[in-house]
Amino acid sequence: MSRKKHVVDLSDEERRTLDWFISTGERKAEDNMRARILLKADDGLTDAEICEHVGCSIGTPYKARKNYCKRGLAAIHRRKPDREYERKLDGDAEARLIKLACNDPPEGYARWTLHLLADELVTLDEIDFESISHETVRRRLKKHPQTASLRLLGDSR
Repeated sequence: MSRKKHVVDLSDEERRTLDWFISTGERKAEDNMRARILLKADDGLTDAEICEHVGCSIGTPYKARKNYCKRGLAAIHRRKPDREYERKLDGDAEARLIKLACNDPPEGYARWTLHLLADELVTLDEIDFESISHETVRRRLKKHPQTASLRLLGDSR
């Protein structure tokens, strides 16, 4: 029988924290499942036994144990806390996008499309971008009610 590569050895405080985490009922189901997996792994159950008890696929206990060994109790949350995103459009660029979307479309087009807006935004000299996707444009315009009547966001009404 082979030894497990990632062994879960919870302290008493970590066990109490995980028990409290599960018992409150205010968390995501997947976070609760990972917490239960860590508790069962600490009890010495195999991955197959954990799958039966928790009701998950066979790879889930391995991933939970591996993440626990790397990140500690923070592993019960799927996202890594150090994950940061840089905004493509700052406030100035977003204002220019809204202004552009509220203007008349280019010659030969009946209305603005998300692709047209993205291309036009890139060609503006005031804004320094190599490329902006139509999805970025959609997300930014969705947050502004004044652009809702433009039918750019997939609303066919």
